[in-house]
Parts: sequence; structure tokens; C-alpha cells
Amino acid sequence: MVDGNNAVQPMIAQGGNVLADGNEALDLLAMGLLVVLCASWGLSQVTIKLANQGVSPIMQGGIRSAVAAVLVAGWMAVRRESLLGRDGTLWWGIGAGLLFSIEFLLIYWGLDLTNASRAVIYLYTAPFVVALGARFFIPGEDLGKIQVLGLCCAFSGIVVAFGESINLHSARMLLGDIMLLGAALFWGITTVMIKATSLARISPGKTLLYQLLVSALVLPLGSMAKSEPGIFKMTPLIAGCIVYQAVWVAFITYLVWFWLIRQYPASRLASFTFLTPLFGVLAGAVLLDEPITKALLLALVLVGAGIYLVNRRWDRRPGSPTP
Repeated sequence: MVDGNNAVQPMIAQGGNVLADGNEALDLLAMGLLVVLCASWGLSQVTIKLANQGVSPIMQGGIRSAVAAVLVAGWMAVRRESLLGRDGTLWWGIGAGLLFSIEFLLIYWGLDLTNASRAVIYLYTAPFVVALGARFFIPGEDLGKIQVLGLCCAFSGIVVAFGESINLHSARMLLGDIMLLGAALFWGITTVMIKATSLARISPGKTLLYQLLVSALVLPLGSMAKSEPGIFKMTPLIAGCIVYQAVWVAFITYLVWFWLIRQYPASRLASFTFLTPLFGVLAGAVLLDEPITKALLLALVLVGAGIYLVNRRWDRRPGSPTP
């Protein structure tokens, strides 16, 4: 794991021209990490479904946050990073933690009301929230027309991939859809907050710890408010799914994500998250025998094209694109 403060600088310098070019584009290091993250998050959707057979969804989120918080705190202690230092981030950290908690509360609750195909379309409107927020709150992260076109292209890939299962609204589905749109809003706001406030100047570990600690308190309360049964069955498979979510996803991949947010443009990073549901479909095909359709293959092309457009560096002079 890369240090969030000084140790990252040599690696950034070796990874390409990100710092030299004002963080306008993603280098190969960032893109490689993002592909791994999206694949991990896509697989996480399958592990949540499997673990639902023995642990309630919102309670899963609370357990995951609690375990990951202990791991992050231990990791920071080993690295002698300050946990309680006065750096002016306390209230911003609590705010980010509350947003993080509400996001996952809405995701898990909304999935009970609408189907996964609809949910993922609404959830992955988050990059548009990031792009809009970055324009107003993060200096130097404006998106040009080509980048906006790329976002739209990638999002259209998500719509194509899941469009086969879209049905007419029911009152129940409509409420679930609204919850997922709300989750996307909170996800995007959290990303912009981390990038635009003093949270961007602290270690990724502390940024993540704020969110894990708050959500470890809030999500179990949400589970009780929803009258979930909690843990009602435990098997090696269910335990393994929860360990995967807590150790790999919430601990390791989130640390990498927050490091990326500190080092690269948030709007460019957000475009890559469109890959996550597609990896989820691939994982479902391998592990749950779900079919891979022509629509999914078309979606992969659209998402790839969208990511290329968002991350291609363009000369500021009209008519002068540069690779």
C-alpha cells in the first residue's frame, strides 16, 4: 500500500506525466488500479447476494464497516500515522461518514424495492454528480464537451446492458428508484467533498476511517429501524463473502480509491466506475450462471469508448486534439 502523503510522489513521477500536466489525465498506473477496483466492486455485488442467504443486507454493511475500521486503524498504527491529530478535518470527516452511511442505507434498502437492473442504472448516475460538483467546487477540473460526451456514452452502455429487464414503474419500484438516485447523489457529493475540502490533505487511511467508523454506527441502527433479522444463518460461503467485503473491498480497495481521489481528477476517476456493473454481470455469469447477452457486449464497447473520450487529453486550441 502506498503512503498517502510523501511516499506517493516518487511513484507518481515514475507513473507518467500526471503531476507535470496538472493532473489533467489518468496515467497507466491509475487506469490499472481502477480496473482492479471496478472488478472487485462488481464481484462484491455477487458476494452480497450470496451473503443475503444468512445475513440481512444493511446489517452486512454495518459488519463490513466495523471490521474494516479495525483493520484501517491497525494499519495506520503500524505506519505510525496519527489517528487523533488536530488537522481541522473532524467535522468534514463526520460529514463524509454520514453521507457514506446514507448512501449504503439507500442502496441496500432500495434494492428491496426495485430490481438490480434498474438499480444499477440509477446508481451509476453518480459520475454526473461528480462532474457537476467538480465544475463548481474543484478548481481546474472542468469537463469539456468531449468529456461530457464520453460520460454520456459510458452511461448509455449501462442502459444498454440492463435495458432488457426494464419494466414499467410500479409504486414500489418508483420508491426504490428514488432511493437509488438518492444513493448516487450522496456518492457523488462524498467524492467531491473529499477532493474539495481539507480531507484531500490527510492520509487516505484517515479519510476512510472517518467513513467506516460513522457507518459502523449508523448502518446497524438502520438495520434495526428496518426490523431486519440480522444474522440468521452462517456457513463457510457466507462467512467468506463477508470477509471479502470487509477485508478486500472496504479495507484495501477503498484505501486505494481514496488515494486515487487525492492524486487524480475526481471527474476522470468517476468515469471508470461505469465498469463496475459490467464486471458484476461477468461475475454473475461465472458464479451464478447468469447469461451474457449481445447487449452486454455492446455495452462494453460503449463504456470503453466513453472512458477513452473522458480521459483523452485534448489540446485547448480548437481543432487540435493531442493523444
